Amino acid sequence: MPEFPGAHALMVMLLTVFALYLFTRDRIPLETAGMGVLLVLLLAFHFWPLEQDGELIRPTDFLLNLGHEALVTITALLVAGKGLETTGALRPVALFFTRLWTRQPLLAALLTLVGSAAFSAFVNNTPVVVMLLPVLTAAALHAKQAPSSILLPMGFATLIGGMSTVIGTSTNLLVVKLAEQDLGLPAFGMFSFSLPVLLVGSVAMLFLWLVAPRLVPERTLPLAKANLLFTSTLIIEPGGFADGKTVAEIRARTNNEMLITRIVRGNNVFLHGLDTLQIRAGDRLFVRDTMERLSEYEETLGASLPHGADRFRDEPQQIAELVVTRGSPLDKRSVRAAHLDEIYGLVPLAIHRSGAREAPTHDLLNARLSTGDVLLVQASRAEIRRLATESAMLVLGRVVELPRAGRAKAAVGIMAAIIVPAALGWVPIVLTAVTGAGLMIAAKCLSWRNVRDAFNVPLTIIIVASLSLGQALIKTGAADWLAQVFVVLSGDLPIPLILSGLMLLMAILTNIVSNNAAAIIGTPIAYSFATGLGAPVEPFILAVIFGANMSFLTPIGYQTNLLIMSAGGYRRLDFLRIGAPLTLIMWLGFSLLLPMMYPL
Repeated sequence: MPEFPGAHALMVMLLTVFALYLFTRDRIPLETAGMGVLLVLLLAFHFWPLEQDGELIRPTDFLLNLGHEALVTITALLVAGKGLETTGALRPVALFFTRLWTRQPLLAALLTLVGSAAFSAFVNNTPVVVMLLPVLTAAALHAKQAPSSILLPMGFATLIGGMSTVIGTSTNLLVVKLAEQDLGLPAFGMFSFSLPVLLVGSVAMLFLWLVAPRLVPERTLPLAKANLLFTSTLIIEPGGFADGKTVAEIRARTNNEMLITRIVRGNNVFLHGLDTLQIRAGDRLFVRDTMERLSEYEETLGASLPHGADRFRDEPQQIAELVVTRGSPLDKRSVRAAHLDEIYGLVPLAIHRSGAREAPTHDLLNARLSTGDVLLVQASRAEIRRLATESAMLVLGRVVELPRAGRAKAAVGIMAAIIVPAALGWVPIVLTAVTGAGLMIAAKCLSWRNVRDAFNVPLTIIIVASLSLGQALIKTGAADWLAQVFVVLSGDLPIPLILSGLMLLMAILTNIVSNNAAAIIGTPIAYSFATGLGAPVEPFILAVIFGANMSFLTPIGYQTNLLIMSAGGYRRLDFLRIGAPLTLIMWLGFSLLLPMMYPL
């Protein structure tokens, strides 16, 4: 057995085991556990200093990880990805999937899996999943399918897609930058490991498409607040989709879900039954629907809700439901008389009335409001929040964030400017990511509030703590000692089997603790394994990356798993039903492919 490196190495190894234990405790927030680990390292090496190979390990060395290139890059990419989310740049893709699900569900399922994986190769998969969850749920219900048949496969597809590029997940970026900066390995290109993921991932996609939906019982969605139906008007804009189309074509565009009660052109009123009527710019379509769909119809049909808030174009906007309560400024008054725009900064869009009273169909502004009516309004986020705190007004908890649609093309262009130069090797990804984040703000795709929302404090702290632990494992000699012990215990096992065992260990560990923590701690150990065996280091680094991304077995394996579990009504066992065979496919595939690609 190799000689033990010393007391400091033992301390760091015990702290690593304790940290992994803390990361599994649901009652202890990840940021609390990470901060505790970082604090122990700082105090330990301050009061118990260590000089290794003539170099003194200083506590401040661990704090330098707050400016680690990988952390800076990840944070900048999160900010840039927030720009795509706030501008609604990916909404046209979501609408395309909605229409396709109605016509060809099987083809739609395949394109959903492939599309979500492709997007996740370049964009953090969390906004991709958040965008697709409501779209796929509505589309599946419309196609008379259980949403549980597609939501979990879609989430796993984003994890597979994220494996394929350096920026696909924060885990990839962390391991790559750690290997380059701290271990001195050659730089990885954007697509250095895309080929093995494409080959193995193709088999996994077939499983998610054809087999996985049959493995999960049909789950009932969690009970949600009933959607109110609002009566409003859609004004057809010149050059929009609806301009020149028949009523039948317009309804088909909305999957025949939009309920048109009447159509007004000048002084003429048409009944909605005239499906062959050709719509013109300026026509007013009186519709009844939920607030989410009313907002969606604006973009889908090229129309606008009445009294549009163009003057708020550069401010983050929300749509909210405002209940008329007894004695409020709205009770027994018309919308116009309440001066919502001048006094409260609200733009009225639609109205819902309970009971037998009918909502107005011609003039929303002159509609007289009564207790129990619900008014759909648009305003800035700050106005909605201020309104919710005033006792005179009652704002229902559900609001819809309106995308800054006018900035969507700019957001897509900026994201392309981040990815393309880095992919071609012209500019380091850290430089393009930071520049892109700045451009998102300069182009008004993001407000500073959006930037603050994009920062993930738990992720930042856990990354810094994990980087510090990995650094301590290397500098104290603990990583080399563990690798030597592993080589001795493995005996005469072939190197491909050792590589496969390391990947399986990472796949199990990532479903128990944070994938970033598992990957960062595993990277220096994998490097020591490879050098101790006299094998190429790169396949061992890839084994860590691929294993740490196999977060398929538990809901806590990755943050999007929890979102999907809630949205689809899944149970914990459902993750095992699909995740176990999927992990087996990915593990066996990479175990066979990596030895063929590298001389082991």
